[in-house]
Amino acid sequence: MKAPRLTITTAIAPSLMRGFAELGRTDFGVLPHRLPAKARAQCSDPQLAMVETEPSAVRLVFQTVATAIELDVMTTRRQIVGVPPRPVGVFDLCVDGRLERQLSAKDATILRFDMASGAMAREAAAVQTLRFDGLAGNEKRVEIWLPHNEGTELGVLRSDAPLNTVSEEGRPLWVHHGSSISHGSNATSPTGIWPVIAAASAGLDLMNMGFGGNALLDPFTARAIRDRPADVISVKIGINVVNADLMRLRAFGPAVHGFLDTIRDGHPDTPLLVISPIYCPIHETTPGPGMFDLDALARGETKFVALGKAEEVRSGKLTLSVIREQLAAIVEQRSGEDANIHYLDGRHLYGEADHERLPLPDRLHPDAETHRLIGERFGPVLQKLMPMSNSAALARRGSERP
Repeated sequence: MKAPRLTITTAIAPSLMRGFAELGRTDFGVLPHRLPAKARAQCSDPQLAMVETEPSAVRLVFQTVATAIELDVMTTRRQIVGVPPRPVGVFDLCVDGRLERQLSAKDATILRFDMASGAMAREAAAVQTLRFDGLAGNEKRVEIWLPHNEGTELGVLRSDAPLNTVSEEGRPLWVHHGSSISHGSNATSPTGIWPVIAAASAGLDLMNMGFGGNALLDPFTARAIRDRPADVISVKIGINVVNADLMRLRAFGPAVHGFLDTIRDGHPDTPLLVISPIYCPIHETTPGPGMFDLDALARGETKFVALGKAEEVRSGKLTLSVIREQLAAIVEQRSGEDANIHYLDGRHLYGEADHERLPLPDRLHPDAETHRLIGERFGPVLQKLMPMSNSAALARRGSERP
């Protein structure tokens, strides 16, 4: 059968996208950002600059009868010299909520980082065209989920029928912040990361502010959450603070309070869930910093190891066990004046018994099956929080969305 001619060109516009903070303009097209420019200007860390442009849970959404769709993209992949390459990013195409097709860009720009010298090399690649053929010709809702693990610039859409914008359909907004686990590390596709699975099961519209290596209680992240519309907010805190060896016990508690205070400045009554870390043996009772296990790298494996010592906890170093105790106490203290703040022990999402059956492959990040487990367990948690936010959601529905 002759392939249909794609005679309709559609520019990428904010009305066709979900799950982003801003769209930056590039020489090629648009680049979705998950942090606003003001926040990005307050941190020069190159890792944060990379991960916030990796469009975890960012998706194109439109209504169409098109049977063929093309999307021009330029993707960027991170590689570390001496470390096995990360999985290639995947574009998930869903029709009426069901995963229909998966494609990857054959070539991508490579950012190659040498940990020994600190040097960064960039190897550019050409524009890639992804073509989704053979779609049913009925009226349908199409979502193209961008790779959670590759920076992605978008050019234009081409199709054999018009692509029309879709209303929000009254779905409540869930804003979630977390680490690389929330970002999607070790998941195999963008609709397979645990926040996307949980959002789908609870019927929520997700804004994923999970930033690999950067759930560090940064004030600019709290302000970015404060300034976004939200019907439910969750913040998953702990693992990056430990494996970055970022702060001591004296600083941690006030930093958490300040982070939550800032969110509450913009969302005084929105259900706010504080989630402590999932089970991670290397950091349960051993402080950071964490780093690559060099012996494992010599075998061609990616594994992480904790370099701290358990006795250093006495001098204020943090472990996951200490952080869970602190977060539970902070939420209990605040709940006396804040009826809509809640605490969830991350081990209810993935605990010691789960680790026996589904160990963390690199000792830090869950695999695809574990992402699904966590997402399925978290969906009911979101559904319990939703009745608390329904009245606020209805009062402002459709008036404050970016």
